[in-house]
Amino acid sequence: MNKTIQTVESAAAGSAFLIEDIYPLIDGGRFAVKRIAGDRVEVWADIYRDGEATIRAALIWRGEQDREWRREPMTHHGDDRWCGAFTPTEAGQYVYAIEAWTDEFATWRHGLERKQLSGGDVTLDAIEGAGLLTKAHGARQDAAAVIFRQCEDYLQNGDVASLLATDLGEAMAESQARPDLTRSPNFPLIVDRDKARFSAWYQMMPRSQSTVAGRHGTLRDCIARVPDIAAMGFDVLYFTPIHPIGRTSRKGRNNAPVATEGEPGSPYAIGSAEGGHDALHPELGTIEDFRALVATCLEYGLEIALDFAVQCSPDHPWLRQHPEWFKWRPDRSVRTADGPYSDIVIPDFASVDRVGLWNAFRNAMLFWIDHGVTIFAIDNHDTAPLPFWEWLVHEIRQRHPEVILFAKTFARPKLMKGLAKLGFAQSFSYFPWRTAKWELEQYLGELSRYPERDFYRANLFVNTPDLLPYHLQSGEAWMFKSRVALAATLSGNYGLYSGFELLEHEAVPGHEEYQDSEKYQIRQRDWDKSGNIKPWITALNRIRNDNPALQQTTNLRFLGIEDGETIAFVRAAAEPANTVVAAIALSRHVRETWLPLGDLTIDVGGERRPVTAVENLMTGEQSRIEWGGIKLRIDPDRDPALLFRCLA
Repeated sequence: MNKTIQTVESAAAGSAFLIEDIYPLIDGGRFAVKRIAGDRVEVWADIYRDGEATIRAALIWRGEQDREWRREPMTHHGDDRWCGAFTPTEAGQYVYAIEAWTDEFATWRHGLERKQLSGGDVTLDAIEGAGLLTKAHGARQDAAAVIFRQCEDYLQNGDVASLLATDLGEAMAESQARPDLTRSPNFPLIVDRDKARFSAWYQMMPRSQSTVAGRHGTLRDCIARVPDIAAMGFDVLYFTPIHPIGRTSRKGRNNAPVATEGEPGSPYAIGSAEGGHDALHPELGTIEDFRALVATCLEYGLEIALDFAVQCSPDHPWLRQHPEWFKWRPDRSVRTADGPYSDIVIPDFASVDRVGLWNAFRNAMLFWIDHGVTIFAIDNHDTAPLPFWEWLVHEIRQRHPEVILFAKTFARPKLMKGLAKLGFAQSFSYFPWRTAKWELEQYLGELSRYPERDFYRANLFVNTPDLLPYHLQSGEAWMFKSRVALAATLSGNYGLYSGFELLEHEAVPGHEEYQDSEKYQIRQRDWDKSGNIKPWITALNRIRNDNPALQQTTNLRFLGIEDGETIAFVRAAAEPANTVVAAIALSRHVRETWLPLGDLTIDVGGERRPVTAVENLMTGEQSRIEWGGIKLRIDPDRDPALLFRCLA
């Protein structure tokens, strides 16, 4: 009997409203939605209750560490669907929620007006409405004055019109009690700065920047290369690890199991007697040199991104200082990684002192942030548990919301998406292995649709120190241009590894790896050698910088072009209004095809107008649209990518 009574009482005390189908929301609010500072964050939800009462709703939001909520009204859009919006102007971690309540005064007013229209007596209804005025509380001074004035008017003249004044309804909307106020759970939101959405990365091996054959490059050599990299239009200079390299089990040329005298080893075998994750390789220079590099990059509009690998060499100081952070074999030797990675030791993230280990990695990142690093490419995700990554991302973002963390892993699809959900601002993608038209359309379509677009920002790298895709191994210039054009126009973020602009393509036979990889040796290059595609990359980056449509990833639509070896798509930006159409060749032969544009419209002064012409962004030539499109002739050896700005 008592159990039944408790159940009824519990049900009676439940929420009056259902707040459902909330957008944006990732996995029911378990993970944060991502946006960019200054963007308008629209939130939609189904909000309803029983009966015909007048409902009000508000979108509330605050910084994760703030105490005070900010409120924005939500608007009813029909069929119980509501929408509200807010605009966070600074990077950081936020929460948002939805509140709903019954507007008793508006409900009373609606009922009275309906009764008036039917000719009914509203005398008692008016008295009830006046009674609601006496219950108002907490009103601002101007609202309280309106309520008092209209209440006095009614008491003096008895005219119900005094209770129907528009300004009284507005004053009561914020001043009356809300006994059935219902609030949704709090939902997380990550707001990044604009670099998380739009960036062009140039990755290089610092030790290979010397102009003297056989000499180890320095940070001063890297400084000398900054003007050339900036001139190509890149805004992120991405370094492989710059820490001391271990000697035990050091790898030789082409990943030989034993290094010969003088071979530098892999920079991913981090740590030696000279230091670990918070130290510079001595041959690169000093911390003062690093600060000079950061200053030069800022002068040229570049930011430094560092590879940050949560792994060690057998010589890392931590093995001596904190042996409990590692796994040891019965013969007292440390457990190293298998096969080609035998020069690497993976820490034990579940060790008895995992708190100390986790904090050590965080503190190493904070050290480099203090020295001007604003972006980290986090490597080796497979060897650390997901709770570690979630904790590390939160720790860094809480202290430095301006820092961008890039999940640098080619793993299983769901693991890659899971890492993005944990808070990484950018992620690697499977773009290097998507070559056919249908593969590109399917994959990029997936990344630009809900829900992926709300948490996964793909950075489309065309090559990496570990990856020379098969389609680049022929060394054909048109293919290099086609791939970098696809990467740069399909996503707001893309990158390349140095040597790409020189068409470097010699691979280990049968593998997607560079022959004589500079991961295991020092190289020198002539950065202006004949046949390079630097001018073409420069023009491509200029077009990206000039067209907001190419500075985001979410607004992407593929066009139904008949040629199976040409991919065509539209990218559009709302503010400022800008629409770009791309047609990119996927094979070498010359082709002529029809580009359908008849359904395209663009914004002109707030009005949608049909596209009447397009401008070639490489040549400046304009073409009028006739019969719903334009005829294209693509000669890949000359230019495999045609990029057009739409004109009204």
